[in-house]
Amino acid sequence: MYNIALVEDEKNLASLVIKYLSTEGWKVTWYKTGEEAQQGISEAYDLWILDIMLPGILNGYDLIKAIRSENEKKPVIFTSARSQDIDKIMGLELGSDDYLAKPYSIRELVLRVKNLLTRTYQWNEIKTTTTLEVINGYTIDRDRRSVSVDKEVLTLTSKEYDLLLFFVDHHGKAFDRDQILNAVWGDDYFGSDRVVDDLLRRLRQKMPNLQIETIYGFGYRLIKS
Repeated sequence: MYNIALVEDEKNLASLVIKYLSTEGWKVTWYKTGEEAQQGISEAYDLWILDIMLPGILNGYDLIKAIRSENEKKPVIFTSARSQDIDKIMGLELGSDDYLAKPYSIRELVLRVKNLLTRTYQWNEIKTTTTLEVINGYTIDRDRRSVSVDKEVLTLTSKEYDLLLFFVDHHGKAFDRDQILNAVWGDDYFGSDRVVDDLLRRLRQKMPNLQIETIYGFGYRLIKS
């Protein structure tokens, strides 16, 4: 059973979200303010759903910084009544894995939560052997969704890892930003393609030897070695 933390100040919306998530067999802990949620940062939640705009001093941006300081791989979904691209970009810059603009469909939220939990925690557990591959000096363990270099495991967010695998699976092929958006974020994402550049910048910072070329005026390509 997965444990999910919901940070939402709208009581009626929170009740609906809790009802639907609980139907999936997941345990949900509800926090009404950023201050309340901050007290639960160290709890063993499997996923956080954060509203950006919250009453009080702490907002969703403050909370994700605290969550990431505890665990960079913890899945986080941002929600916001403001639909500006800047909110999505800010959320992704800070390490969120997904974003939903209010008002959103509760069923869509459930689907996104389910997909994110599956990608993060279900590593083909029925396999008895582990397949490792080395790309540009980095060892990728797909079963454990981990990347290491010189025996040190890197701390990648779920979206950073998904972007890495996309390039690895299509090494040598050039993609424009729209193609990368559809592959990594899904064709239901309606935001600026700048998120691709922002996520790639973060991935390059963590994996400086990764040979992803910028094709000016078009997009990007991974050179495998």
